[in-house]
Amino acid sequence: MIRLTLNDILNMPVIRAADPEVVSAHARLDRRVRWVHATELADIAPLLRGGDLVLTTGIALPDGDDALAGFARSLAAVEAAGLMVELGRRWQGAVPGALARACEVHGLPLLVLRREAKFAAIIQAVGERIVDEQLAELRKAERVHETFTELSLAEAGSRDILAAVQRLSGAAVVLENDRHQVLDYLSGPENATDFLSDWSPRSRRIRTSGRTHWDPANGWLITRLGARDRSWGRLIVHAPVSPTHTLVAIAERAAGVLTMHRLHDRHRDGLVRRAHHELLTGLLNDPTAPDLLRRCELAGLPLGRRRFVGLAVRPLASETRAGGAAGPAARPALEEVLATTVHVLRDQDVAALVSQMGAEVRAVVSVPAAAPADATVDRLAERIAARHRVVIGAGRAVDTTAHLDRTLREAQQVVDAVRHEGTGPVVHRLEDVHIRGLLTLLADDDRLQLFVSRELDTLRRHDEQHGDDLIPALRALLQNPGGKSDAAASLHLSRPAFYARLAKIERLLGAVLDDPDLRVSLHVALLADELQGERHRSA
Repeated sequence: MIRLTLNDILNMPVIRAADPEVVSAHARLDRRVRWVHATELADIAPLLRGGDLVLTTGIALPDGDDALAGFARSLAAVEAAGLMVELGRRWQGAVPGALARACEVHGLPLLVLRREAKFAAIIQAVGERIVDEQLAELRKAERVHETFTELSLAEAGSRDILAAVQRLSGAAVVLENDRHQVLDYLSGPENATDFLSDWSPRSRRIRTSGRTHWDPANGWLITRLGARDRSWGRLIVHAPVSPTHTLVAIAERAAGVLTMHRLHDRHRDGLVRRAHHELLTGLLNDPTAPDLLRRCELAGLPLGRRRFVGLAVRPLASETRAGGAAGPAARPALEEVLATTVHVLRDQDVAALVSQMGAEVRAVVSVPAAAPADATVDRLAERIAARHRVVIGAGRAVDTTAHLDRTLREAQQVVDAVRHEGTGPVVHRLEDVHIRGLLTLLADDDRLQLFVSRELDTLRRHDEQHGDDLIPALRALLQNPGGKSDAAASLHLSRPAFYARLAKIERLLGAVLDDPDLRVSLHVALLADELQGERHRSA
């Protein structure tokens, strides 16, 4: 938000050199100035925005009192910041009384420059000041973004979040629950006793409709925590004057991180689960950090003369919402899978770090170097799968802690790539997912996305325009190597109707579907497109 006011402009050297005088609306000099326009047009008002300052010599303004009053009225109507007139060219010594009176009546600040001024220099000076303020706001916004992103990634506690709000805003901050009781606070430069006195009664009296609200009576900037229908509290920052965009951004970003912190706490069972989550996150980022590895050992994960396997356990459709998203309806099932995984690991006396991460349970298993790692994982997976309908992915066993991130990522990539029908082996590994595994690894590569578009966009556009379902027909052909009759039957189409769709596909592509290279290319494109859709649905 631009904070440059008419008072600030009057104090600029280029204006002071022109001997300025305030003629009308002295009480409105705190108006913010968005920009300065030099003009001699009497009908300039429709071209202005609120906050624009008009700079003129008056040489083209009308002569009559009524016309001058109308000019002032038109500027006030569009909420111009003010009118600045250079004396000497049109008017000598003073502006007409009719213009001054009209500006006073309409609350439009009228400023005169009693010496000649270079309008270009004024516009440049004000413009540079405005741009500087905008850059300063952007730097502040970037600092706010970086601060709360770091806090979110670090899964900081509420005290750290409040400290960041206080540091960035320089004001007192309060965290209250939905019963308007203070959960925590940090005082600012003002007296905290006065700020917190009679807190609950005052807070109850303030009703807010949107996410963020400024209450000028108390000087509170209030941001709701959680969704409107499931609000669990409010964050209040002391703001005795109208808050800037930056302060609003600070409050809203802090509220978002506080809500995420609460969700993490709710869905992790105590300090052990929180510690495991932090350690797994750290291993994914840098498995070589000495302090992190020391904390892993203290948490019960042996590291010396061991082999490590990453696991990803994802509930299938019956235990999550459609698409695999970990929404509110899916949380109990994911919690049950997590509890079962922890129980099985303990029952089998296998050391591991386990946590819920996104839509799945993630774990790193530590087994003695002489033990058969794959057999141990298979045994664990069978017991988990006996309790829940899940898909389980395992990374390749690694012999060094420096590769812990690799086995964890491989496990997730396998789960992302495997078909989720609940059939096949209990544990899926890289060798089980074949081309789907490779496409999963390349999912974020722009070149793969360009390949998919190049292969399929012609058919997609045709289906969107004509509804011929050519993409499903192509998929059925490629997924039924037994022949076109089986492919037609899978779509419940007659063979002539199915053959007609294939002929249309060939005509649109300008190629023959019996070409093995074309079939491979189209099949890969369809698989990549399918995997991309699954990733979006589970995101």
